[in-house]
Amino acid sequence: MNDIININLYSDTQTRPSAGMLRAMGEAEVGDEQHRQDPSVNHLCRKTADLLGKEAALFLPSGTMCNQIAILVHCSPGDEIIADKTAHIFTSESGGPAALAGAMVFPLEGENGIFNADQVHESIRGSSLHEPRSRLVVVEQTSNRGGGSIWPLERLQEIHDASKEHGLMVHMDGARLMNASVATGVPASDYAETVDSLWIDLTKGLGCPVGAVLAGTQEFIDAAWRWKHRLGGAMRQAGVIAAAGIWALDHHIQRLAEDHENARIMEQRISAINGMKVDPSPQSNLVFFDVSGTGWDARDISKELRKQEIWIGVIDQNNMRAVTHLDVSQSQIHQAMDALNTLVN
Repeated sequence: MNDIININLYSDTQTRPSAGMLRAMGEAEVGDEQHRQDPSVNHLCRKTADLLGKEAALFLPSGTMCNQIAILVHCSPGDEIIADKTAHIFTSESGGPAALAGAMVFPLEGENGIFNADQVHESIRGSSLHEPRSRLVVVEQTSNRGGGSIWPLERLQEIHDASKEHGLMVHMDGARLMNASVATGVPASDYAETVDSLWIDLTKGLGCPVGAVLAGTQEFIDAAWRWKHRLGGAMRQAGVIAAAGIWALDHHIQRLAEDHENARIMEQRISAINGMKVDPSPQSNLVFFDVSGTGWDARDISKELRKQEIWIGVIDQNNMRAVTHLDVSQSQIHQAMDALNTLVN
């Protein structure tokens, strides 16, 4: 298999730093991040907190660490987290809630990763000593395994209200929050207002090599700092990578609209291929499609495309996922779709 990938649609985590971002990293002013003396890290945290309308923020190595630290702050051992069955904390974080916080996950059957307030009400437990205590509701914006679906602001407000009625905290996995904001025109701070804590990923559509930023109240972030140290997340002169995040927030947010347009183009091209179906219709930069009607196994399609320096992810034998991002141009989208069409026909 050819390891050289010219057109990388596997994930937006595959992005590489742009020339401007690399310059910013090279020129970054740095200090000791653990002592909160790194000017670039401090700037990134203030900038993100302002963007999200929260009191404070904390720079961390990854989005998974953001989720796990939020759970550790909000939950005690034996508590239960309410989330969709497709949620990243449930499917893709190696059992982190159980292993680290001793918390359980109550998985809901949402629609494309999005559940409703009635489901929250119906899931509340803790009236009996035999039950775990419902403590936290987690939403994922956008919903990755829900097909990149975007939580409507009104639905998030309903989830917030239902959660608060039962004394629950609400956390947002905001890995692609900025995609949702650009796609809908809703400010990120409006989405953030519906939750107690959240984070944004710098390494996906924003194009940074590493990092995510967790935000919430000052009290929450103070508690998160302690868990950051416990989990080995303190990074010393981290201004070098924080500078990439500052650059991304200044230059890469609005260009996410290009990725969304490319996803729509991809949907049109895939839908025109006999035996393929896009489902759901992309709302952001994620395109999920079923290839079962072609007679091909999705794994074989991916393997053959890799030989042509094109990488598209595999969900299972029938389904694939393609993700648009700043390192894939519109002409490359058409090139990849031409190759896909030729391969299966």
